[in-house]
Amino acid sequence: MENGRTPAMSVQPQHPIRRVLYPISEFMHEEASGGIVLMLCAIAALIWANSPWADAYTSLWQTRVTIGPEGYDISKDLLHWINDGLMAVFFFVVGLEIKREVLVGELASLRQAALPIAAALGGMVVPALIYLSFNLAGEGASGWGVPMATDIAFALGVLALLGRRTPTSLKVFLTALAIVDDLGAVLVIALFYTAEVSWAALGAAAVFLAILTAINRLDVRHPVPYALLGIGLWVAFLKSGMHATIAGVLLAMMIPARTRVDTGEFVQRARELLDEFDRSGEEGANILTNAGQQAAVEELEAACEQVQTPMQRLEHSLHPWVAFGIVPLFALANAGVALGGDLGAALTEPVTLGVIAGLVLGKQVGITLFAWLVVRTGVTDLPSDISWRHVYGAGWLAGIGFTMSLFISSLAFGEGPLLNTAKVGILAASLLSGMVGWTIIRTTSRAGRSNTSGTPLAATTYERSA
Repeated sequence: MENGRTPAMSVQPQHPIRRVLYPISEFMHEEASGGIVLMLCAIAALIWANSPWADAYTSLWQTRVTIGPEGYDISKDLLHWINDGLMAVFFFVVGLEIKREVLVGELASLRQAALPIAAALGGMVVPALIYLSFNLAGEGASGWGVPMATDIAFALGVLALLGRRTPTSLKVFLTALAIVDDLGAVLVIALFYTAEVSWAALGAAAVFLAILTAINRLDVRHPVPYALLGIGLWVAFLKSGMHATIAGVLLAMMIPARTRVDTGEFVQRARELLDEFDRSGEEGANILTNAGQQAAVEELEAACEQVQTPMQRLEHSLHPWVAFGIVPLFALANAGVALGGDLGAALTEPVTLGVIAGLVLGKQVGITLFAWLVVRTGVTDLPSDISWRHVYGAGWLAGIGFTMSLFISSLAFGEGPLLNTAKVGILAASLLSGMVGWTIIRTTSRAGRSNTSGTPLAATTYERSA
């Protein structure tokens, strides 16, 4: 011990509040946790909507909420505040993820991005075509975008449940695929599920975007200006006729992704400040009375902020709110399908069949086929620690449409019987896809490999895991 002080590594008694909160904190940091909460809320919505209190379920989401001064207020029912308002925050986080992947992630280079982009494209085109084969001439034709979507929280949650059985490259592949899929869903919503456009409101949105671009270039890093301008952008899109959640993605593109100091400067400065903190220890036993240590900690905090990007900090801070608040609330409000009557008849409706076939069959075929084509043609390579059976299993998991599929179905069908039949198809397909995808990957050995030409190796390489 130097200077008679207790080493930093000595065991300190744990505060009671930490013992209480530790299991909750650990649960929230588990990859599967968001998917588990989402699933529980979906089950709760189904039970509630088919219980004696079904009327209370319906009336709750129809409750009118008005925000803003008279004459400039926005009045919507609770369901629309969730779908148009809170989901804009969800799309904002999706936009941050897309931006990060394009800048430094799996989508940063064309060759690296080719595999998930091709797989996502196949996972959107083939399901849409399969859906239209059931509904091209019917009233459900507008729902072709429903089976194109993948629920990243559910899919990655299922992968996380497999633990070490899942190769890291497979998680990266499925994440990048789902992010490209989300980008495709955003474009589909913007281009094909838009009502009449108000050009005046779009002009106002363009002004907000111009100001956001300017403050980004000026390296404004505090979140408040972006939040205030983002609200204005959201209102402009809400009034424009385009879906307001698009504002969330556009706002994410405006968040700075630059650091003010590089990693080398940060390491050097952090060491200097830690040394200063250590030297100041002689001034007082308690940091509350130690001005030197307080100053060192404050400067270290400032250095940590400068080495992080605003994009990184926002994504990290908002993720728990989205994963454990917004998305589960969306599921609770939207997954409540009244299953009364003949469920068998509902499962044979063209919309239901199209959604199930698109998500269950279209995803696995489209993703595996398009991925195989880009590998076979030499555009990219399959990661060395995953096999084609892994990719096929990921294709099944991508058939878990849930959140995005429910969202698009509400845009495609509005309120009415077609929306309920679409929800039945989404729930059935997501359940089946998750179970089969989990089984395929669980029974696929990590030792499975593919050669560089993309031709799958013999089936004997796939051994059942212990």
